[in-house]
Amino acid sequence: MKRLHVHISVADLAPSISFYSTLFAASPSVTKPDNAKWMLDDPLVNFAISTRSGTSGIDHLGIQVETPVELQEVFGRLREADGPVRDEGSTTCCYARSEKSWITDPEGISWETFLTSGESTVYGNSVDPGRSSCCSGDTSE
Repeated sequence: MKRLHVHISVADLAPSISFYSTLFAASPSVTKPDNAKWMLDDPLVNFAISTRSGTSGIDHLGIQVETPVELQEVFGRLREADGPVRDEGSTTCCYARSEKSWITDPEGISWETFLTSGESTVYGNSVDPGRSSCCSGDTSE
């Protein structure tokens, strides 16, 4: 099963948590001082918000998979898409350990595809210490 991932940058976490909790009729499954995540079954989505970007709005979109086979299937589709793919491999991001790759769509929106293997006590281990967030689809590297 695959799950759509939406990550939105917000200016203030508390009112956004209240708004999205009301909208989804559910509390976040994970809440940190700078991040909250809802793993919803209806609609089937991994919806996250954070204050890390510094700019409000869509941070990135993605496809979360549940198995290594699904991950290889989606990685293959990324490679067939028209654009450079950044294979990040095993990483820690958004308080989770994952294997992931990134691509940027024709409109400049970052997309990630990933398989989460567990939780983390830290937000991330960005491959670029200059980034404010480990979540980045910059494929210009």
